[in-house]
Amino acid sequence: MSSETPVLDPGIFTFLKESLEEETQVRDTLTQIVQRLDRAVAVAQGHLSRVHSTPRAKYPALVQALEAAIGDEVLIVQELSEVASKHPYYKYNQKWTRSVQAAIGTVLYCGWLGGLPGSDATQPAELGRLLTLEEVGAIFKVPTNLKTQDAFHFTIEEYLLSLPDLTSDLSRLATNSVTLGDFALPLIISSFVKDLFAGFQLLNLKNDILRKRADAVKYDVKRVEDVVYDLSLRGLVKRPGEGGEGDTEMPSAA
Repeated sequence: MSSETPVLDPGIFTFLKESLEEETQVRDTLTQIVQRLDRAVAVAQGHLSRVHSTPRAKYPALVQALEAAIGDEVLIVQELSEVASKHPYYKYNQKWTRSVQAAIGTVLYCGWLGGLPGSDATQPAELGRLLTLEEVGAIFKVPTNLKTQDAFHFTIEEYLLSLPDLTSDLSRLATNSVTLGDFALPLIISSFVKDLFAGFQLLNLKNDILRKRADAVKYDVKRVEDVVYDLSLRGLVKRPGEGGEGDTEMPSAA
């Protein structure tokens, strides 16, 4: 063998160099899209933070602003889907999964407040609805829980991981609503978080992170129960069978 003949084919490393550069470009593109999504989510969360100081009668205006912010999220998620679907899903999904969970969370909260899908934000909202994973996917116009195709989608885990954030904020809302003089809203919240916790208990969760987040829901249930118990002791809500103002019958809006 001639001493001038290379032991290794230099084309191997040329190919690897080009592949690494391509992967870097893909990651940079995804990072830029995800950063824009994070900013859009932050705007939506800013609207949601106002719910703690907003009387229920003014929820429709809040929901309307929130739906406009979610519209920006939808456009960015569609762009993310278009780019990400050109590449193996599980190679890059960690770059966006937390941001997607946060975006799903804003839509779930909006749905709970009576917005999306097809709601008339000018009318008093019917509180307490939990949007399904499929409904969330339809809002963002992306597939959900894909099993036969390697493309961008919303996963069951992303949906479930966003629910404890919702119950955590609702437990805070239960306290703040009392400050605003709304003694019926904690009852609505209590019923919702109890039903949600019961739903989690039906799941056979293998994911450690998901199981820990689901366990946290029971503490939100306890916090809301404490609010309702205190209201009951003070006579601000009536026990079942008692009439008059403050009855435990839950109105859809105040």
